[in-house]
Amino acid sequence: MPDPATEQGESILSLWQGAWIAALITGGVVWGLIFYSSWRFRRRSDDEVPIQTRYNLPLEIFYTIFPVIMVIVFFAHTVDVQNEVLDDKGEPDNEIVVVGQQWSWTFNYPYDNDTYVYESGTANYIPTLKIPVDEVTEFDLESADVIHDFGVPGFLMKMDVIPGQENSFRVKPTTTGHYKGKCYELCGVSHSRMLFNVEIVSRDEYDAYLDDLAEANEPVDEPLIGGEFVRDQAGLKSEKGEGSE
Repeated sequence: MPDPATEQGESILSLWQGAWIAALITGGVVWGLIFYSSWRFRRRSDDEVPIQTRYNLPLEIFYTIFPVIMVIVFFAHTVDVQNEVLDDKGEPDNEIVVVGQQWSWTFNYPYDNDTYVYESGTANYIPTLKIPVDEVTEFDLESADVIHDFGVPGFLMKMDVIPGQENSFRVKPTTTGHYKGKCYELCGVSHSRMLFNVEIVSRDEYDAYLDDLAEANEPVDEPLIGGEFVRDQAGLKSEKGEGSE
């Protein structure tokens, strides 16, 4: 797995590593017992008939209860990590409305005076998502059409983007850097084009980026989450005017 870039990713990595260690130990014990039994109780002559054991009650109790205990332990650790990475108590330092649409992404950032600035991808342009380091950022996920899945391998975290349902999760980056993100849900013929870049930057760089977005596009009163914005294509004109139906 990639090195986690967030606090939540570190918890997910620890859970993944712990599960693999437990599975390898269990598998080693099972395979060891199989090979030991095959060698210890092998037939030593053609005339020898092995002892026929109908059942062994203590052994049957053990191999029934022990797997149940393992499942309970795995489940408890998974719930603990899930609760940690999905914790939404308190106010986040930043909030970004992420919109998945066939077949790109739009990132809406709150700006001055209750307005939003945005970065939107096209067929020829892969958008960039920027977030500040050492701050809690919440992603509010919206879909304009079908089910997508927003994920960044460096975060070790992904979540479905479902039409009509608001999903969200938070991350706290621990290091600056450049990462790649994509859609993890088959969403149509151009699913493979649903890519985006991620940059974890300092607070000053983040604020400067928002100012650059405000200069490039007029800030809007509400996040761009679908409707006419999704159906319109830049550069196309319909008989009724700007945009296509």
